Amino acid sequence: MIINTGARTDTVQYYAPWLLRRFEEGYVLARNPLFPNKVTRYQLDPAVVDCVVFCSKDYRPILPRLHEITDRFNTYFYYTITAYGKDIEPGVPSVEQSMETLVELADQVGPRRVAWRYDPVLLTPTYTLERHRETFSRMCDVLAPHVDRCIFSFVEMYRKLRLNMPELMPLSVEDMDDLARMLGSVAAEHGLWLQACGTSGDFSRYGIHPSGCMTLDILGRANGVEFRPLRHRGMRAGCRCFEARDIGAYDTCPNGCRYCYANRDHRRAAENHRRHDPESPLLIGSVRAEDTVTQGVQRSLLARGGQRTLEW
Repeated sequence: MIINTGARTDTVQYYAPWLLRRFEEGYVLARNPLFPNKVTRYQLDPAVVDCVVFCSKDYRPILPRLHEITDRFNTYFYYTITAYGKDIEPGVPSVEQSMETLVELADQVGPRRVAWRYDPVLLTPTYTLERHRETFSRMCDVLAPHVDRCIFSFVEMYRKLRLNMPELMPLSVEDMDDLARMLGSVAAEHGLWLQACGTSGDFSRYGIHPSGCMTLDILGRANGVEFRPLRHRGMRAGCRCFEARDIGAYDTCPNGCRYCYANRDHRRAAENHRRHDPESPLLIGSVRAEDTVTQGVQRSLLARGGQRTLEW
């Protein structure tokens, strides 16, 4: 199975001691976001966890002890660095600091295990096509030698975003085509593999690859292992990624990114962050009397050595 540590919240940036403790103790609990009284237990054991996937906007808190996980597990790292400043991402380090940290991460784990996420791509009167061109080019100058690939996606115009970002300009088909053409051209100049995420559009004419950003092929090549040929069902429309088990929780990231889908309310996220107990097996709070805890089915997806299964 694949464990994902960062799709619901930035676990690395804000909960690194908890994450390291969970791997040290060998298990973690995750509350079901749709049925809050249901809690799933996962063994953090290399025998059944084929890869640990990280996604963060700041790896500095975990870098000194990251080897405690990478020494034992196959891993892959998504590092989100965008063109935006504190007006859109108030809790995220500057572009310059983020690039420095990505280079440190790549030096530690190797470029083949690091993907740079330049997403979401959005337009405002401040963040124009030319602003994206200038920033993306400057970032490619630094990051291209240190990453496996770059992944971008276009912002999704869901209802909450219209309230949080009234200055946001809806992307037309022409806007997306212009942005894709620019990103593809800049990436090609730097010899950088570029792919789109979560879109049904075909931008291959600009050298942009449509494959999923978290496939068994990508994770396998990065770690020198072979996975069984399994179908990639995707996580949402337009997604070609392989399904993973997320151990985080929604409404817990204090970054305050205005486009964020994982926080319904930034005040609630701040309150949940204050409720965090680094010693609890759950990210937020503890197991309650009304909770039902079940062991998740964990099957190895590796081709060699046969199928390993843990089901208690």
